[in-house]
Amino acid sequence: MLSADFSIMSIKENLEHIHSELKSTPRNITLIAVSKTKPIESIEEAILAGQKVFGENKIKEGIEKFTPIKEKYNLILHHLGPVQSGNSKKLFGIFDYTHGVSSLSSLENLLKESEKYKKLLKYFLQVNLTEEDSKSGFNENELLNLVQNPTHLETDFLKMEGFMTMGPSSGEKKLTKQVFHRLNEIRNSFLPLAKLSMGMSGDYPLAIAEGTDYIRVGSSIFGERNYN
Repeated sequence: MLSADFSIMSIKENLEHIHSELKSTPRNITLIAVSKTKPIESIEEAILAGQKVFGENKIKEGIEKFTPIKEKYNLILHHLGPVQSGNSKKLFGIFDYTHGVSSLSSLENLLKESEKYKKLLKYFLQVNLTEEDSKSGFNENELLNLVQNPTHLETDFLKMEGFMTMGPSSGEKKLTKQVFHRLNEIRNSFLPLAKLSMGMSGDYPLAIAEGTDYIRVGSSIFGERNYN
């Protein structure tokens, strides 16, 4: 499935290639174009190619880049980084979704903030099924305990969209497939209406095969990340 050489294709061509893959699936899968560290010119190139859904890891960067253009182009903006107590209030109003709710304390803080700002935000619980120390998120037992009583996970302005996870840092395909498969099993068993956010540039075909609803793709659209 990853036969295209994204490194020599334009942003428009990359988007067309990925969307053609998504059209071959029986489900409606949302492509989040991860624009972290990318300039506004690259984002506008993607918009002109028809892309409306974007993702940013850093709240400040997302606010600076998307405040001038979000309403103009009717964009949907996802926050993909960790939800930190000091910055969580800044999510409301500019971001439509956050994928980084990785602890009970961060969830409780968001629930409180939502009552203050009264602007709808949808969130994913971040799940660490590989149990790597380098990754944040609820482990499987913590997640299962949490979803036993889902009514306390929402307010009028904070709604749970579903679960997010990442494959192993090693990129090993068999383990990645197992991780994605297990999260889909948990969803189907406990909250079948929940959505899944799984899969990035290196493994999104596996996530598609294992039932994801959102894929988070950066370098396969925009090229390698800028670190300067």
